[in-house]
Amino acid sequence: MPNDRGTHSSPSRGENLRGVLERIIFFNEENHYCIAELRDEANNRSVTVTGAMPNVQCGECLSLTGQWTRHPHHGDQFKVATIKSELPATVYGIRRYLGSGLVPGIGKVYANKIVDHFGADTFRVISEESGRLRDIPGIGRERARAIRAAWEEQKAVREIMVFLQTYGVSPAHCVRIVKQYGGQARNILREEPYRVAREIDGIGFKTADRIAINLGYANDSPARLEAGILYALAELESEGHTAFPEDAFIDHTAGLLETDRDKLRQSLDRLIEKSDLVRCDDRPVLQLPAAARAERKIAEAVFRIQQCASGLPPIKIDKAVEWAQERATRAAGPGSGFAFSPRQAEAVRRALQDKITILTGGPGTGKTTILRALTDILAAKKVAVQMAAPTGRAAQRLAETTSGPARTIHRLLKYDPAQGAFTANEDRPLKTDFVIVDEGSMLDARLAANLLRAIPSKAHVLLVGDTDQLPSVGAGNVLKDLIQSERIPVTRLDAIYRQHEKSAIVTTAHAINAGRVTITAAVASPAELLPGPDLQFVEAPTPETCLETLLDLCSDVLPHRHGIDPVSGAQVLAPMHKGIAGVANLNAELQRRLNPEGPSLTHGGIRFRAGDKLIQLRNNYDKNIFNGDLGKVLSVHPDAGTMTAAFDADTHTFERAELNDLALAYAISIHKSQGSEYPVVLIPLLKQHYMMLRRNLIYTAITRGRKKVILVGDPDAYAMAVRNNETGTRHTCLRERLHSCFG
Repeated sequence: MPNDRGTHSSPSRGENLRGVLERIIFFNEENHYCIAELRDEANNRSVTVTGAMPNVQCGECLSLTGQWTRHPHHGDQFKVATIKSELPATVYGIRRYLGSGLVPGIGKVYANKIVDHFGADTFRVISEESGRLRDIPGIGRERARAIRAAWEEQKAVREIMVFLQTYGVSPAHCVRIVKQYGGQARNILREEPYRVAREIDGIGFKTADRIAINLGYANDSPARLEAGILYALAELESEGHTAFPEDAFIDHTAGLLETDRDKLRQSLDRLIEKSDLVRCDDRPVLQLPAAARAERKIAEAVFRIQQCASGLPPIKIDKAVEWAQERATRAAGPGSGFAFSPRQAEAVRRALQDKITILTGGPGTGKTTILRALTDILAAKKVAVQMAAPTGRAAQRLAETTSGPARTIHRLLKYDPAQGAFTANEDRPLKTDFVIVDEGSMLDARLAANLLRAIPSKAHVLLVGDTDQLPSVGAGNVLKDLIQSERIPVTRLDAIYRQHEKSAIVTTAHAINAGRVTITAAVASPAELLPGPDLQFVEAPTPETCLETLLDLCSDVLPHRHGIDPVSGAQVLAPMHKGIAGVANLNAELQRRLNPEGPSLTHGGIRFRAGDKLIQLRNNYDKNIFNGDLGKVLSVHPDAGTMTAAFDADTHTFERAELNDLALAYAISIHKSQGSEYPVVLIPLLKQHYMMLRRNLIYTAITRGRKKVILVGDPDAYAMAVRNNETGTRHTCLRERLHSCFG
């Protein structure tokens, strides 16, 4: 333990430390690893504590067990083994706790006023005599009532926390459980522990299982096996599968649950009898009901649309193609030598004559030319057209390409939060004669089902996408399944046209797909980057040099030498979340360089400031903001625990609970970048990323850059990615369901 001089004795295990959490230095959302400063109540000195500390907040009184260690650079640290949160007992601790924003309605200003007035009696006054809060200037009847209500909610959370801490449940999960079940939380956990995994978003089987096992549930109890089966299939769905072969699933789940295969099969049969699980067309392939329903609706919608007569006005297709080509030639200018290739012309013809068609190809192959020609023809014929894409940026790019309005699919279908469903569906279809959907590779099964079921039978549909990109984040492989079903006409473009022939981004992307390592020679430092080439490589083979190079590029080279705003004009795309050159650490370091000062609102270890770049991590239908949307912090309000931010042209206020769905976006994952383009893209690429180094990953990253791509890292890592074409099989049933519909 620390002595009077602030040094520590040699490390030993099982020591105790108690004090008030003063400052969070670092917090990793992935594993809850935290570095913080704690004021040790034994000697009133600030010490550094490290370890897994889920959802801790400044001002909390923590009782820790662990051991003292000595860091070679940072000195003595307390390595946490277990953590227990308590209400602070000292005036100092009470002031820090109330001022942390944990209790809505009390920020630092009111915390100081309340504690100055009531001292160590503060918590008792709030709990038992909340009316006395009105003695504080500025606190009226409504604010006092709101503070009391918020305090009681915190009290309920803390009581359930005490119950759950024995089982290692995080504070964040405790809050969700109390919010869902209120005063019944403890009884429900004792009697139906696996229920929380089914009913509470963000709490999975592992948490429920830990509670159940500690409460005495047997390893092979029917409740555990059934919950485990549903969990295992949901986990496979999160990996992209909408279905899974039964025998392989039994083997996988038996190992996961450490149980007998025969007992597992009995539980599986019970779930099928209850319709909690389904087999795909009575074959030994398992699906969750929602996934089966989505694929069935896709197949039925494709069949329905194809069988119905076209609603387009009479069009002389060959003449229309000639007219569109003449129009494009004039736009290109005299002497341009512009002409449709046979495949481009064929793509326009197919879109006009066939009810559903697919257009696929890489960058620079002429997809944009086809879309312009098609929309010109449809506009001339006064056809009602709806254009959409899975993300806001992709929709914006589609609108710029065609000079027509385009929306996200969610906005096109008009989600109704009250009903929990899209307004447009088969009963209330879209009012349109032609639907164009860009970035079709991003369509997961559920979104595709909702979209296709809302398209009227008379309408034409054109799906545009690049099958060499990463597949959808959600479950399914819709675009590839539709192509491989051979039920829909497909035009594949593979020739590179016009100015793109000089683009290293485009030629490199096509080389990647061919498995050729053709990257230009790497330069040794950012200072050697040339202004002309649109794709360059800066060699920085270690995580530390890679990080430092990226920081120099964003804080100095791009803004001062190339005139590029590193926030609005550039985007860092990282293969992984963890590590020195991972998304989490890159965001912390880039914020430190690009936006280090000003008032901040800290939540979950992230410090938000006005001017910060944001990303939405989950769909928020109430605010009409969706997973992957980028925004900017306009202002923070630490006392109220709120923040205002702009997403596109809309400004929103976010309460503290909503901050869980927001993160800094100076750097984002390559997966999150799908469907977007950025003026300048910077890509850290290291051998340490080997788990993620695949051809479609690096292809997707490079094709996100519109004007310039800068790779930073190890050229050998790039070669590893290009040569690795193991994309992983996604098990689905869409092709089988399409064949069933078409007979």
